[in-house]
Amino acid sequence: MTDQLTAPASRSIPGTGAGHRHVLVAVVNNRPGVLNRVASLMRARNFNIDSLAVGHTDRPDVSRMTITLHGDDVAVEQAAKQLYKLIDVLKVQDVTNEPRIEHELALIKVRATNSTRAEVLKIVELYKGRVVDVAADSVIVEATGTEDEIDALVALVGGFGIREMVRTGTTVMVRGPQVVEYEGAGK
Repeated sequence: MTDQLTAPASRSIPGTGAGHRHVLVAVVNNRPGVLNRVASLMRARNFNIDSLAVGHTDRPDVSRMTITLHGDDVAVEQAAKQLYKLIDVLKVQDVTNEPRIEHELALIKVRATNSTRAEVLKIVELYKGRVVDVAADSVIVEATGTEDEIDALVALVGGFGIREMVRTGTTVMVRGPQVVEYEGAGK
């Protein structure tokens, strides 16, 4: 009979879990420097922001940010708590696990010759995009959808040659009656 040593069970250390994609919504006062403070906090916490979409709400003095990033649940929760403590941040909510509508807009200038234009247009139509400009050697495609849908369209038209592309980043809204409420909303 031989004695076998077994390794002790590994301990779970908060903040070292598997990272995955998170979607945060931050409602902020629309003032100079707020975006810089938010981005600086994320940089200080060692997060790379995958996308950041910002626009004013129905109130011109309030903006809404949609921030997508990768990280483990504990680290993202801590970052969200620190975001909320920043001056001019009115509300922060992680909507990763909420049923939501998530879209982004992309403008893609695709190389399209007379011989390839029809095929490009069929692909664009398949992805419910639309052509917003036609030139002799290219078309500009406008497409909306989830990040994965836009990625799939880009992969398909990439074979023709992408001359230029711009994407807005993800914007998100929680489905149903739930809203991201903040103090002073509805005034």
